[in-house]
Amino acid sequence: MNALPKPLWVIVGLGLIALVIHLLAPILMPFLLAAVLAYMGDPLADRLEARGMGRTWAVVTVFATLSLGGVLILLVTLPLLIEQLQLLMERLYDGLRWVQSTGLPKLREYLDLPEQTQPMASAREAISEHWASAGGILFYLWNKVSGSSLALIAWLANMTLVPVVTFYLLRDWDVLMMAIRNLLPRSIEIRTVLIAKECDEILGAFARGQLLVMLALAVVYTVGLWIVGLDLALLLGLAAGLASIVPYLGVIVGIGAAGTAAFFQFDGLWPLAGVAAVFGFGQLLESMLLTPLLVGDKIGLHPVMVIFAILAGGQLFGFVGILLALPFAAVIKVMINHLHEYYKQSGFYGAVPASAEERELGD
Repeated sequence: MNALPKPLWVIVGLGLIALVIHLLAPILMPFLLAAVLAYMGDPLADRLEARGMGRTWAVVTVFATLSLGGVLILLVTLPLLIEQLQLLMERLYDGLRWVQSTGLPKLREYLDLPEQTQPMASAREAISEHWASAGGILFYLWNKVSGSSLALIAWLANMTLVPVVTFYLLRDWDVLMMAIRNLLPRSIEIRTVLIAKECDEILGAFARGQLLVMLALAVVYTVGLWIVGLDLALLLGLAAGLASIVPYLGVIVGIGAAGTAAFFQFDGLWPLAGVAAVFGFGQLLESMLLTPLLVGDKIGLHPVMVIFAILAGGQLFGFVGILLALPFAAVIKVMINHLHEYYKQSGFYGAVPASAEERELGD
């Protein structure tokens, strides 16, 4: 019986990995989140370890610092976000009222349409009358989504697993990487380690650098919208900053949402110009300072590749796929670069003198 060629073994292995990820997707989320957090915290632990601190104490220091910072940010921002969400509901109601009282009459007048026989007030009254039943429907849907109390307990248990798994992965990260390296076949170990280092450079630049860019943009957008006087500055600034993980999406989301909020809150066009100036300044700051300084030019992931990877990962594997999308995109990019280099050095690509007939056909 003939053995399978090496490329087929690689294809079979990748297929099995994809199948395992698909089957274990419901329980993989806490472990993947923990792996991402451990990967991002490992350089900090390595720096403390290089200064003479033991690995365990270095991990405890990093873990405690990051956890304390996260809790403090949550305690400060959560009440403000709840207040902003309540204000958002009020603004939506004001927008609905403006559409009914001003927007639709002007539109009917401009288009020379007949008067509306059933105004939007009737729709709002119908919603108000059936609010209790609508609440019952929402409660029913929530029960269906949550499944049962056991499902809720399982979800809480998964969230509890994240810090525990993060701590142990962070403590044994270098040991795990060395164990994986020792398992590699000796014939491909050097090339595989080289590819892994290139992937690490791209992932490190994106994961750590882009996170800092997102946070910086969230602060810039929030402060700028606050200076403009927008009531929803915190909520919209954070949303635009987080959306910046996809190139240009933060600006599109921010200008659309903040412009709409400013239109209903203020009278006149100057606040809209202020909103545009805030996001224009943020875009210039990102392209000219933040991205070159924090991310650099090592990432090499084209914006279209980033968008496609995130959408494809979400479509194929859901939230787990979104977490794995960019790492896989980085690995694929590095592999394509190496395949391109191998192709350029292969005899198939090599310059072979053409015959006279082939030169005539080429001309």
